[in-house]
Amino acid sequence: MARNEEKAQSMLNRYITLKNEEKKKPKERRPFLASECRDLAEASKWRQQIMGEIGRKVAEIQNEGLGEHRLRDLNDEINKLIREKTHWERRIVELGGPNYAKHAAKMTDLDGNIVDVPNPSGRGPGYRYFGSAKKLPGVRELFEKPPELRKRRTRYDIYKRINAGYYGYRDDEDGVLEKLDVVAEAEMRAEAAAEWWRMEEIRREAKRAVKSGEVARVGAAKEILHEEEEEVVEEERQRERESKEKSEKEMEFVAHVPLPDDKEIEKMVLEKKKKDLLSKYASQELLQDQTEAKQMLNI
Repeated sequence: MARNEEKAQSMLNRYITLKNEEKKKPKERRPFLASECRDLAEASKWRQQIMGEIGRKVAEIQNEGLGEHRLRDLNDEINKLIREKTHWERRIVELGGPNYAKHAAKMTDLDGNIVDVPNPSGRGPGYRYFGSAKKLPGVRELFEKPPELRKRRTRYDIYKRINAGYYGYRDDEDGVLEKLDVVAEAEMRAEAAAEWWRMEEIRREAKRAVKSGEVARVGAAKEILHEEEEEVVEEERQRERESKEKSEKEMEFVAHVPLPDDKEIEKMVLEKKKKDLLSKYASQELLQDQTEAKQMLNI
């Protein structure tokens, strides 16, 4: 029994195939320019043909094993067909047909997110990458979002959020703080008064203990003073020592120079006055003698 390939090569089958091809109309070629088409139905037909070619090439470009050069060539061919499709869509609108550009697909990244890349590779606006072409070196970086730089706040932005509440001017408007302040103030006053009385009692006990030379104790229980209380006792002892040293210095003062009494002082004053009068009288006599000598010389 003959196989299918042998049957297709038989004379009868080739004759029938040739006759069927003769009956067919010559294959039409798509116009190079969309403006040459005058029929809306033909324009839609050519658009559908371009869409089919784009679909086949997009399915082919999904294969990562084609190699970098083949992927780039396929991507260029797809972009060329997309530009041609755009021309036909524009021509369909001119002929009164629907506007297909309104519902055109958007460009997406590797995760399927729509991205706006007006001119990613310098090949003109609207150039797109499909399938495995998005993973080519130099192309992946086009779809990566740059890291967001944290904008430094200016002085104006900082002060823009500051109001009266920031400075605490509105804290007393609800009256809650006033009630809390009264209670807190009373507690603080009571604590301060108790601390003052405690320290005052410690000082008194410390003074008595320093004078008597005993260990200072506070209260009926005679508890040993803590660190803070010991400091007070030490201060009192220091003051007591300083006062004693000062009194001893005053008592031990000795005059090494004999001091004159009142009579001796009066005698010294009189002698000084006598000397002053004698010196004054002697100067007057000397002046008189000089004047007399001058008069005699002049005569």
